[in-house]
Amino acid sequence: MSLLNFYDFNVLGDSRGALVSIEAERSIPFEIRRVYYIFGTQKGVARGFHAHKELQQVAVCLAGSCKFLMDDGKHKEETVLDSNSQGLLIDVMQWHEMYDFSEDCILMVLASDHYDESDYIRSYDEFLREIK
Repeated sequence: MSLLNFYDFNVLGDSRGALVSIEAERSIPFEIRRVYYIFGTQKGVARGFHAHKELQQVAVCLAGSCKFLMDDGKHKEETVLDSNSQGLLIDVMQWHEMYDFSEDCILMVLASDHYDESDYIRSYDEFLREIK
């Protein structure tokens, strides 16, 4: 079983340009309750380093690129996000790390719920205990 679950979004367009539409419960498997994006990340900075107990997210690299490490406590997989028409599912109880951001990277994340600090697991050791 792969930890890398991608959603390919339809790209529509004509001579005026392209358009990608992402619809809750159609393009992605949940209702969107929060959207945030990361940009201006300095060279060598890594982000993430947590898992969520209940939150699901889909990450889309709108510009540039970055790498993801996905970890379910048993398996680890890495991938590069560099397409603005493809999203990576960050599922419940998946430790994730983002790194090697290009200078022009804009990483948008669609989340299934509002921010709730109590949903975060920020210690890798605690994450491993929780999944057992």
